[in-house]
Amino acid sequence: MSIRTTLLSAIVVFAAVSSALAANELPMRAAPIPETTNRVPHVQIGVEPVPEISEALIDKVATIPGIDIRNTVISLPGALGFWIKEDVTVARPEVIVGGREFAHIHPDGSLHASLPPALAKQAVETGWAVSHPWANKRPGWEGFVMIFTPTNAGELDVVLDLVQASYEFVTGQE
Repeated sequence: MSIRTTLLSAIVVFAAVSSALAANELPMRAAPIPETTNRVPHVQIGVEPVPEISEALIDKVATIPGIDIRNTVISLPGALGFWIKEDVTVARPEVIVGGREFAHIHPDGSLHASLPPALAKQAVETGWAVSHPWANKRPGWEGFVMIFTPTNAGELDVVLDLVQASYEFVTGQE
């Protein structure tokens, strides 16, 4: 397959995923749902990241205007936080776990993020996420989920769309 064909295929997949997310319809995730702990720290069990996919995720999130990548203040050592820059308004501070960190990526490539509750429910139902053990124990955390480690370019696109949806939910902007 040529580079051009590969690029065009990736663009078509991204467009389909983006339009599906815009229509509030996540595709079903094909990969098996990983086992997770049901306590804090809330982590996946037995999942190995794909370093190139995790690096691509971090690189792409870093290009979203209004986001800084920093060391996390709330997660495991080695995790990176996705921070809302100081000049960006936070519309829903109650959904942020700590500081201005609206999401973070763990060393295994999984992420915690606050999603709109309806989207979080859909992400769980379609196999992209699992609710955090404390999701229903703190006001505003109804949409707090662990998004599973993306393992290929198609999964990466969906996870990026979920991170973008989290940012828009927390800031109240698109």
